[in-house]
Amino acid sequence: MPNLPFFPLYPGLVAAVAAVTPFSTPVAALIVSWLAGLVAAWGIYAVGTHLASRTVGLILVALWAVLPHAVVQNMAYTETVFTALVAWTLYALLRRQWLTAGLLCLVAGLARPSASTLIAAVGLTALVAMVRRQDGWRPWAAAVLSPLGYLGYLAWIGHRLGRADAYFYMQEKYWRIGFDGGVSTLKALKQVLTQPVPLSYYVSTLLLGLAVVLIALLVLHRYPLPLLIYSIAFFLISIGTENYYWAKGRYLMPAFALLLPIAVGLAKSRRSTMLTVFAFLVLVSGWYGTYLSLIWKYSP
Repeated sequence: MPNLPFFPLYPGLVAAVAAVTPFSTPVAALIVSWLAGLVAAWGIYAVGTHLASRTVGLILVALWAVLPHAVVQNMAYTETVFTALVAWTLYALLRRQWLTAGLLCLVAGLARPSASTLIAAVGLTALVAMVRRQDGWRPWAAAVLSPLGYLGYLAWIGHRLGRADAYFYMQEKYWRIGFDGGVSTLKALKQVLTQPVPLSYYVSTLLLGLAVVLIALLVLHRYPLPLLIYSIAFFLISIGTENYYWAKGRYLMPAFALLLPIAVGLAKSRRSTMLTVFAFLVLVSGWYGTYLSLIWKYSP
């Protein structure tokens, strides 16, 4: 019963790989994460290339690969699977491939509850197309398809437990996770500013602050609507979710679009500058990943 808040896509993929290969379930989980990481990198590259250039696409992938919590990309977590679906859904939206975007978003809704942010991106982008009378019935189809996976799983849990709010009830009961509008995040931030806290709290604070700056840059530079909606919604969900302040940086990992202003800036810089920046980021990512793996006692 405590496992019900886990959305089914990642466990299902792991079970499928374990069933058709000689590998154990833990190894199968790693294989799924690694393969999904490659698909995610490809999708991130596609988004960056579509918006700017191949150079920006490559830099965007490299930035995502050296995030402070990048070690999670090599663990049995859902981040890589979800990021892959996000990247290709956003790419489809940018190319106005409505049915592809809707179907990918449907699948993403079976991966993580934060798929609600991707559903918002698909739905609102489709709404704009409807108002402008663009692309006929396809935006309507995307808007209808996009939430079906997410809502379907919530409905299944509700039916199984006999209450409409079953998923959120289980999440709060067993994991102490809910949406409090940022109250818990503000309390943790106050702790960071007024008393000694673990290193992971400082890193999360730094990443949340950087995310605010990057969102402002996305808006000022008028990036496409799907990227703005998804990035802003994902940030709000991340800070609005109670508890687990130390993991806020990991929560933000699928919001790779936030890295676009940095990727564009680095693409315009001198090669020596770019190499220096990435050398520093690789060292920081490796050091912090080691800390999370060997010293930190809780989830990364």
